[in-house]
Amino acid sequence: MTAQVSVRWLGSAQRSNAVALLLGAASVFGGGVAAAIIGGYRINLTPSEPLGLWRFFALDRPVSAGDLVFICPPETPVMREARERGYLRAGICPSGVAPLIKTVVAVAGQHVEIGAGVTIDGRPLPFSDLVERDGRGRPMAPYSGGVVPAESVFLHSSFRGSYDSRYFGPLPVSGILGLAQPVLTYAP
Repeated sequence: MTAQVSVRWLGSAQRSNAVALLLGAASVFGGGVAAAIIGGYRINLTPSEPLGLWRFFALDRPVSAGDLVFICPPETPVMREARERGYLRAGICPSGVAPLIKTVVAVAGQHVEIGAGVTIDGRPLPFSDLVERDGRGRPMAPYSGGVVPAESVFLHSSFRGSYDSRYFGPLPVSGILGLAQPVLTYAP
């Protein structure tokens, strides 16, 4: 009977050690994720920009065309539909979605026209062809175009299937978290 008790005790100790090890690993992982978020690191899992680890830096000047930014989209009917369709992932933005990584292609006062592609102030934007349907065959409604409002930006990704301002229109500058910089990325 003594042998059985020690075997049970040993099994219990191993379980306790395993649980302690798992809790320790989860704490280290959770702490690393928290430190990465606080340190301005984000992981991009969408093909709009290269996959992998990115970092954002504070934008200490007015935003301009050509800036690659992290931006939180506002909670609007268009963005709610995008989340329901799976275009946006859950994340840290006030609207509950992950920040987008996009290039600013037009700023306040510039004129955007949407046709088969995008033109900005009369100049065609390369790689801006629109798609009529998403990957599941659902219709995609393009933005109507017009002048980019004050304190707003028009965003783009050269990835044809990107969900960007071609469909949701300009976003407020106030949503910009900072400039995006790839750290360890892979473009498939």
